[in-house]
Formats: sequence, C-alpha cells, structure tokens
Amino acid sequence: MQGRLENAPDLAKRMKVEAHCVERGKKFSTRRGRTTLYGAPAVSLFYASKRLSLPSFCKFFALQRRFYASEREKILLFDLSESTSTMELLCLEMDTIIRARPDPNLLCDDRVLQSLLTIEERFLPQYSYFKGVQKDIQPFMRRMVATWMLEVCEEQKCEEEVFPLAMNYLDRFLAVVPTKKCNLQLLGAVCMFLASKLKETRPLTAEKLCIYTDNSIRPQELLEWELVVLGKLKWNLAAVTPNDFIEHIVRRLPLPEDKLALIRKHVQTFIALCATDFRFAMYPPSMIATGSVGAAICGLQLDSADQSQWGDNLTDLLAKITNTEVDVLKECQEQIERVLVSSLREGRQQQQQQQQTQRGTSGKGMDELDQSSTPTDVRDVNL
Repeated sequence: MQGRLENAPDLAKRMKVEAHCVERGKKFSTRRGRTTLYGAPAVSLFYASKRLSLPSFCKFFALQRRFYASEREKILLFDLSESTSTMELLCLEMDTIIRARPDPNLLCDDRVLQSLLTIEERFLPQYSYFKGVQKDIQPFMRRMVATWMLEVCEEQKCEEEVFPLAMNYLDRFLAVVPTKKCNLQLLGAVCMFLASKLKETRPLTAEKLCIYTDNSIRPQELLEWELVVLGKLKWNLAAVTPNDFIEHIVRRLPLPEDKLALIRKHVQTFIALCATDFRFAMYPPSMIATGSVGAAICGLQLDSADQSQWGDNLTDLLAKITNTEVDVLKECQEQIERVLVSSLREGRQQQQQQQQTQRGTSGKGMDELDQSSTPTDVRDVNL
C-alpha cells in the first residue's frame, strides 16, 4: 500500500523513528543494496511506529514523499543529513557470499555420477603437448606459472574449483596452440579470469590480475587474449574437474561426520598439487579425485580406525564408486603421495635457503637440517 505524506513535520512529531534498522529481527537495505544497521549521513530506512515519539537527537531533512504503510507499522525513507548529538551513526556493510546447500537429490543419485564419468574425458588434452605442439615451453615453466596461479587464487580466497579449472583451460589451449614462453603468464592470467567468471560470485578483475603480473600485461591485452582462448576452447568452459567428484565419493563412504571437513580440506590440497604437476594433466578427473580421497583417508589413518565399517578394502571400495581399475587407482594414489612428499621437501629447502640468507648459516648446517626434516611417511604429514 502506497500513499503520500501531506504533512511530514506533524507526522514526525507524533512518531518516534528508531535510529536503527533492526526491529523484531528485520533488516532493511539502502539504495546501494547493503545491509545497514545504523546508516548516516546516507539514505537509510528506519522503522516507525505510531505508538512512539520522535527522538531528540535526530534532525531530519528532505523527508521523502512516499512511504509504505500497514495496519500496525510504517516504514519511512529519510535522508539523514544532520545529527544534534555527538553519537556516531555507523553503517555496517557485510560482504557475505550466499552459497547453495548441497542437494542430496543430486549427490546421492547414481545417474549424476555416471553422467560425470561419461563426459569427463571430453575436456582432457589427448597427448603430451611438450612433445609435439610446444617448442618454446618446457614442463618446468608450466609448473612455475601453475604455482603462481595457485598463489594468486589462495591470496584472493577464490573457490576451490577455480584453480583446477583454470589449469584445465591452460592445458587444453597449449595442446592446440604453439605459444611463446613470454606469453605463458598472460595465458595463465586469462585462464584464471575465465575460471573465476564461471565459479566465483565476485570474479577476479582484469586490473587486479594485471597487478599480480607486476603490470607486465595490460588489461586490454588480457581481454583480447580472453577472446582468443575462448575461440580455441570452442567456448566449452564447463569442464569436469576432480572437485566435481569429491562430494559424490565422500557421501558414499562410511566416514565419521566430525572428520568430513578435514577430509575435504586434504582432498582439495591433493587436487591442487596434482594440477601443478603435468604428469596428472591427462589423468581422468575421477581418478585424481578418487586417489586424493584415498590418500587423504590413509594420511589421516581413518582406514585403520575400524576395519569392520569398511567391509571391502578402501581401495576396492573407491574403485567401485568411480568404475576404476584397482591397480591403476593404487598407482595414482601412490603417485599423489610422492608428489606431496616432494612438494613438502622443496618447500622446506626453500625455507631453509631463506633462513640461510638471513642468518648466514653454514652449508654444513644446511645439510643437517635437510636430512632431519625429510618426512619418511605420508602419514606423518598433517595439512
């Protein structure tokens, strides 16, 4: 119901306007679409009741002509331009991201899992592009740009799916287009740009990505390459990634509820490590996801907690879920564990080199630290 305020001063005198936007659990929004608790000086919405009187600390100007009325309450739109009190009116803007809850109708339906297994290989490079297509790019260069992309995604707190999807775009592009090594970082930025548009609520901007390249590329250049990459990928961006299989696998395993969050964290870490290593580029996403789940459960020693709840061996059960051969799955899981140990060793060596530079430690001390810090078993690693 809408009406016009014919005598705004008289109406304000016999109504107290509470200077907050939460009354009886209600929240009102400003024109900018932000959640506002105390908003001034700004256009704000206030709760008004006929039974209350005007507060003394508020002075209102330019009362809007329209209001919305009901039987017991009215909501008035005021422009609060002055306050006769020293009390500050603050605006609380909450940048919350709304996420959809997991749908059990999709995650527990075998048809959805079978559809993912059917189409997953459509989005994989068919052969090693380093042996044929690429002449100027070497595997270590891909690893360097992949590590940089992972650091950008982590610093920007991107969704877990963004980085594996971006690496899928990068591998598919390099499999068909010869690329100079001077354009590899630009290609990585474009792939992150596209993946964030598909998976993020607030995608990465071209300007922000250019800053992460130390302004070695321009936003216009990134946008031009975006069209090139889209054309070479034939606009097939909804690729299946290992992250798409995590919930399907986890929900079919007898796992303790209090450990699910930790298991997901470990699995996502393993998937990110696999994405940085070219040896996994042509592995089906379901195999990487299954091997990562197996490595996470073994690393947390959940498979040995209660053997009776598994029935079958863990590897056999995982192989049945994704229709994977047991021997192939075991090899994949062992390779993932080796990549983790190697990555941890490299990280420790880099950290020790930095400490040696800062403290001036001797080479002998460096060797002793390296020998004592090498993990002997993936079970000793806690992510």
